[in-house]
Parts: sequence; structure tokens; C-alpha cells
Amino acid sequence: MMDVRRAGARYPGGDPEAGIASRHAFSFGPHFDPDNLRFGALIACNEERLVPGAGFDEHPHSHTEIVTWVVEGELTHRDTAGHETVVRPGDVQRLSSAGGVRHVERNDGDVPLTFVQMWLAPSAPGGDPAYEIVHGIADSTPYAVPEAGAMLHVRRLGTAGERTAVPDAPRAYLHVVRGAVRVGPDELGPGDSVRAEGEKGLELVGVAGPAEVLIWELAK
Repeated sequence: MMDVRRAGARYPGGDPEAGIASRHAFSFGPHFDPDNLRFGALIACNEERLVPGAGFDEHPHSHTEIVTWVVEGELTHRDTAGHETVVRPGDVQRLSSAGGVRHVERNDGDVPLTFVQMWLAPSAPGGDPAYEIVHGIADSTPYAVPEAGAMLHVRRLGTAGERTAVPDAPRAYLHVVRGAVRVGPDELGPGDSVRAEGEKGLELVGVAGPAEVLIWELAK
């Protein structure tokens, strides 16, 4: 089964007057949709755009694995566990909120910031918060989130016709960051996504490069 969701179908959010524009792939905040709560462990895939100086003030999270991918600009992160970092394109940031943590996310730079933030439900609640940032992740190095039985793959296609495999998994979630790709009979552009279940032998094919796609390999 392949379920293609287009960028235009995302739920709008954020605070435009404060310079924050959000687009949600799953039921979120006031946009409650009981038929779109999650896909496997994945419970949110938010596209966030922040103008210079904008940000999310300190707010709480718990029992969630929060993975962030910066598309352009720089994201300043601070949390109540004492971490303060700047996340740049090509970095993977993960905040395990566990039993509870508060954090701040801001665009302290002088250019617009765009990032994709994905939330996963852990297999077991509780525990102590943890933080990690991996700089310059490569296509050949998947990022594991064992707490949620998930693995993130980054796929980059440079030219039209270039191909790369989608991992065979019980479930796979694909999010197009930039460029255009084809999956099976469907052409996808920025913000489009695919929810694949029980599929084998899927490939990404470049249509108009360069393209970048985030793929979640989900155990269940």
C-alpha cells in the first residue's frame, strides 16, 4: 500500500504575525483529525519557517523523540538539561524528551530558517531526557532512533534518472525536502510525502535535481 499526501493538503499552523509559518502532515493542535493521528511510530512531520528573530519560546515536551533536520538557515536550540547548540543544514538533532524537558527554538540568524521536525512515540514512556547532534550526516549513514524502533535515511539525488533504493520495511515514510522525484507511478515535489506499508523494492528516481528526501524506516 502506498498513500501519497501532497504538500497542499498539510494543515497550516504557526503564528504568522510572529514570523512563524508551520505546515503539519499529521493531526496537530486545532487541526484534529482522528483518521490522521500517526503512521507507525511517527506522530508529527512539521515543516517550519521562521523569519530572522522569530522562534518558539520555552515550552515542554514529554514521552516523545524529536528529530530535526535543517533545510536552510541556522536553528538555535536551548533546553533545561543544559544543552545549547546551533543546528545547520546536514545536521541531525535529536531530543529525547522522556519524562519531561523544556526547550527553546529560535532563528537568531539574519536569514530565514526552514527546518523539518519529526516526532516519534517511544516504545516505553519515562526515563531521563537525552540530547544528540550529528554533524554532516551522509547518505550511507542512517540515523537510528532505537527508542521508537525507527531509522532515518537521507537520500540525495543529483541528476534526473538517478536511482536509489527505499529500504524494505514494514512501514516507510518519505518526505521530499527539495527537488522532484518519482516513486512508482507518482511524481513528488517539495513537501509531498508517501506512507508505504508492506512494499518491497521501491526506488526513488530523480526527476529534476538536485533532490533531497528523508525516509523513515519504521519497524511497525
